[in-house]
Amino acid sequence: MHTGKKIRMKSIFRDDGRTVIVALDHGGIAGPLPGIENPAQTIKEAIEGGADAILTTRGFVQRSEEVWRRDTGIIMRLSGGFTVLRGRFEEELISTVEAALRFGACGVAVTVKFGHEREGEFIRNASAISDQCELWGVPFMIEAMAQGMLNGKQLAGPADPQGIAMAARMAQELGADIIKTYYTGSQDTFTNVVTGCPVPIVILGGEKTENEEQLFQNILDSLEAGGSGVAIGRNIWQGGKTQKMTRAIVGLVHEGWTLEQALLYVK
Repeated sequence: MHTGKKIRMKSIFRDDGRTVIVALDHGGIAGPLPGIENPAQTIKEAIEGGADAILTTRGFVQRSEEVWRRDTGIIMRLSGGFTVLRGRFEEELISTVEAALRFGACGVAVTVKFGHEREGEFIRNASAISDQCELWGVPFMIEAMAQGMLNGKQLAGPADPQGIAMAARMAQELGADIIKTYYTGSQDTFTNVVTGCPVPIVILGGEKTENEEQLFQNILDSLEAGGSGVAIGRNIWQGGKTQKMTRAIVGLVHEGWTLEQALLYVK
């Protein structure tokens, strides 16, 4: 691995090889969702909770620059190009690695939807970003998603274990240093995902849920299966307790907290 990448990866992962990434890249798609109306305040609370890195956009960084700390990494999203107004959730490249570096980023991220009708375009775009990341020594995260048919059968859903295992490995083959993807619902199936993908895998949170117990249990199970942490957004900041949710997840990921400890903290 490029020396620059190794150094920048330390801004994302702690010495235990794990990370808590707070995802704050939703505003460009869905506008001022509850919890992200004030970028600086949300970033401040995530940092106070102990977040290792923030996955976000240039606009969010611009409006919160005064609260950033040197030990909180910025992962800049480079893909997007759609909104809920049109409803076609398809990815375009909307920025570059060089632009991300100008905003202080230590990593960049794109989404690849394997099995989508535009799969080839998504793969080519990710490969181009991978080349830029190698040139500049920047860690590359791919949010790996899977859909479509496999062996004549429709995948069971976005968290289909076989689909996720394939998507994670295919993303790594494109040059990803970090994979963000769905937890597959059980330790056994997620172990298969981790075993087949030789780079760190972090789980996403998906839509806001009121079941914090299940969220925390999924995090614990993913870690037990060999996962490397989380990249969670709405389930951290959309419930009005960004600092508490971040701190509880940091406890689970880095400090050996039990499910009961985490639930008690966020009450």
